[in-house]
Amino acid sequence: MSGVMKRMGMIFRAKANKALDRAEDPRETLDYSYQKQLELLQKVRRGVADVATSRKRLELQLNQLQGQSAKLEDQGRKALALGREDLAREALSRRAALQQQVSDLEVQHQTLQGEEEKLTLAAQRLQAKVDAFRTKKETIKATYTAAQAQTRIAESFSGISEEMSDVGLAIQRAEDKTAQLQARAGAIDELLASGALDDQSGLAKDDIQAELDRLSGGTDVELELQRMKAELAGGPSAQQQAIEGGNGTAAPQHQNQQQSHPRFEK
Repeated sequence: MSGVMKRMGMIFRAKANKALDRAEDPRETLDYSYQKQLELLQKVRRGVADVATSRKRLELQLNQLQGQSAKLEDQGRKALALGREDLAREALSRRAALQQQVSDLEVQHQTLQGEEEKLTLAAQRLQAKVDAFRTKKETIKATYTAAQAQTRIAESFSGISEEMSDVGLAIQRAEDKTAQLQARAGAIDELLASGALDDQSGLAKDDIQAELDRLSGGTDVELELQRMKAELAGGPSAQQQAIEGGNGTAAPQHQNQQQSHPRFEK
């Protein structure tokens, strides 16, 4: 069972990987990566701003402590001038405590200033990297779009694309169906002409009657042709002779009548 489950898991992972690869668009992946880099750059810039704010706050505190230290020093001078050594000693003691705070704040200020410089440099480098990635991203996207368009055009010309395959199959089916109908119509005409298939409309004739109709139709055409020739030659006598000549019986009878009545010279 463990072997079967491992095999099923491998099959599912393989099919899922294939489906993801088919659904993945490199342009969308590049845009997503660019968006993540922008978010990281924004975080670095926010960190630089926070460090700079802390540094500025320390500078304000240092200025305030230095002002208090200068004030205590001035008070000690005045106390000594008035003969109040005790007041001068107290003022100098307070000034010494402030100086210790100033020293600690100066150390923190230098540390924050160093961190700020590092973050600023990192932000600049990251900005350059993001700009370079954006240029490369747009180049890759344009190249991918052009390659995709060329592939679709090539598939359309070769007929292997899904859309053109459907069109080609539709054309092939239409041509096959047309050829089948033409063949069927030709076969039916041959069967009707040979008499193997009866015409249920009652308009068809048998072969003997068809031959007689053809012969009689030819005779009528010849007679009509002779009549027209006689009319063109001129005169009703020529037309009558053409008709008699076409009948083949009137001319011999007329000759017999002339032979039966000979002429006598006076």
